[in-house]
Amino acid sequence: MRRRKFIGVLASAAVAFSRGARAQQTERMRRIGVLMPAAPDDAIFQAWVGAFLQGLALLGWNIGSNVRIDTRWATSSAAEIRRHAAELAALAPDVILAHGATTVGPLLEATRAVPIVFPVVVDPIGAGFIDSLARPGGNATGFVVFEYSLSGKWLELLKEIAPGVTRAAVLRDPTSSPGIGQFGAIQTAATSVGVEVSPVNVRNPGEIERMVGAFARYPNGGLIVTASGGAVLHRNLIITLAAKHKLPAVYYDRYFAVADGLASYGADHVDQYRRAATYVDRILKGEKPADLPVQAPTKYELVINLKTARSLGLKILPTLLARANEVIE
Repeated sequence: MRRRKFIGVLASAAVAFSRGARAQQTERMRRIGVLMPAAPDDAIFQAWVGAFLQGLALLGWNIGSNVRIDTRWATSSAAEIRRHAAELAALAPDVILAHGATTVGPLLEATRAVPIVFPVVVDPIGAGFIDSLARPGGNATGFVVFEYSLSGKWLELLKEIAPGVTRAAVLRDPTSSPGIGQFGAIQTAATSVGVEVSPVNVRNPGEIERMVGAFARYPNGGLIVTASGGAVLHRNLIITLAAKHKLPAVYYDRYFAVADGLASYGADHVDQYRRAATYVDRILKGEKPADLPVQAPTKYELVINLKTARSLGLKILPTLLARANEVIE
């Protein structure tokens, strides 16, 4: 009797195993495209993509097991971004992760069928990517990096760090709605803090160097670097020029402060990429990007580089240091 029961248990287990094996064999490998406007060896973007992959793994998506990742490093070349966007769209992946307006725009030109998740975009409505934050309506959704009102806080922070500043050059992209919107918000805040602001374009290195050099000929100046693809591409040049001309500068992201910029205040991009993994997961499980609301950041970081402050002869108030999320000695 015991022997018959044991054989019955084995038979049941064999059937269950067979069904599980067939399910694994028939389960479709999911495919995720990733489009980054950076070089493959860009440490900052590598860290962000790493956070995204970590987020996927925590949600049960493991490369080579149930998901395949097709990554394209398009650098900042508009032509290369368009080419890689078309390539990824032609692969028809289940979803594409794309950083910033410079990649999302070309992807939407290439496909209106493949879902797109952006971990970082400044103004997706102004750029025409979505209908509204609550109901995106198309095949793209994701996370905004900040509201325009935050831009005014950069000017307030610059004045708090360097009270002697009466003039500020604002580095922005004049060809994009985010560049226009950020500069407008800074202009609105300028009167209340007693600072005159003037724009500096970030389209190419020669233009940046020429305009910053001309601005620095007069005293009491400072810099504000707004969010744009040009600022990311030319970040080393911008930091070098600020140091060369002894200009206190406030940046929109921590990687500037870590790379010897004076101070930064902005969204935690690593957190944004981890949150983007949750949207990719939901899309892979059947939800539509049109129904997933575009979300605002939940974590902001104030980073102050004391080494750079000392080189500029600035003394940072203890109250400001106490507010900082990170102080670099």
